[in-house]
Amino acid sequence: MRILLINKFLYPKGGDAISTLNTGKLLTAKGHKVIFWGMAHPSNPDYSYKDYFVSNVDFNKPTSLIRQIKAGLRIVYSLEAKRKIERLVKAEKPDIVHLNNFAHQISPSILDVFKKYKIPVVMTTHDYKLVCPIHFMLSNGKPCEKCKDGKYYQCLINICTKNSRLKSLLNTIEMYLHHKILHIYDLINISIAPSFFLKNKLDKMGFRGKIVLLPYFVQLKEYIPQYNWNNNSIVYFGRLSSEKGILTLIEAVKGLDITVKVIGEGPMKEILESKIESNKYNNINFLGYRKGESLKNEIGKSMFTISPSEWYENYPFSIIEAFSLGKPVIASRIGGIPELVKDERTGLMFEPGNSGDLRRKIEYLINKPDKIREMGQDARTFVEKELNAEKHYLRLIEIYERAIESKKLQVSGNKSHVSG
Repeated sequence: MRILLINKFLYPKGGDAISTLNTGKLLTAKGHKVIFWGMAHPSNPDYSYKDYFVSNVDFNKPTSLIRQIKAGLRIVYSLEAKRKIERLVKAEKPDIVHLNNFAHQISPSILDVFKKYKIPVVMTTHDYKLVCPIHFMLSNGKPCEKCKDGKYYQCLINICTKNSRLKSLLNTIEMYLHHKILHIYDLINISIAPSFFLKNKLDKMGFRGKIVLLPYFVQLKEYIPQYNWNNNSIVYFGRLSSEKGILTLIEAVKGLDITVKVIGEGPMKEILESKIESNKYNNINFLGYRKGESLKNEIGKSMFTISPSEWYENYPFSIIEAFSLGKPVIASRIGGIPELVKDERTGLMFEPGNSGDLRRKIEYLINKPDKIREMGQDARTFVEKELNAEKHYLRLIEIYERAIESKKLQVSGNKSHVSG
């Protein structure tokens, strides 16, 4: 099978990119032809089809007004992406398209090309962009469902996009154009949700497309579990942003006789470092961005990891990675996290945003080394049984085949309608 695998980022930047890259490796190992496509970026590997990639854009960097306008138009409907993907489709003739995260930097304009060439499309939904203008279902730092049933104007009223009325207006226009005028997401045959929570939330919020469940997977041979630890340390790794609950974690661990290693980058880095320095929290160390074996080594040396998120997390790959390395996780009870962290079995749960509750759970666990090892072993067993690559592959191919059959029936029905 020739599979066109799409994500805007094609290097290990976030769970959506990691999932895309892992899927490509798995499909290639199974003998399929995988064609990666996305956005040009200095961190990308040397892809065979890089000449077809859309040009790089960073919406977080300050730029001129003209460039901001061009970037805004690209979010709504990218003619560059449409033109380049059509060239690639004509050259490679894929059997199926597997979309991941393509909003903003690429835009849904590419769906019109797949319709033109009658190519079946599946999409893995890694966030809430199908129902929420800003992906996260957050407003003023709190979970928000005001856009339910297509009330996208709430994004503008509540200034949800980076505290900018102009950017909120742009995201509002984008959603009405794509969902209410063009109905462009109707061109996706099957959507894949990695968690029950995400699937149910999309349904509840008013998305009417077909959604099936398929959790992420792990190549277990790449993760050697370590059920012991070299020092009394715990780890947070991930994006340093407000919705990740880092401030709650810092408040919870102040004064504890434990070293906390914070791994990652993000918009809150300087704020967090300043807070720690001014309050003289000597047990918190920022290690910056880590990946690959360096990241695994830090997790492996720790007692357990922390996932203090305060938004509707989907199915966090950071928790899956910790489990794969034999580490339990203390995590907030929100979103799809409880589908991974089973209280007292693969980790401990606490109330989101409650630093006192988190502190109690950390103190409880650091005083029970045998419990840490036991839960770490259960966490690894969970991944081995439920999130292994072979199980994922069989289900993914089944979804591809259903999408191909659905597209055939759709095309056949259109022909019958025309002839009639």
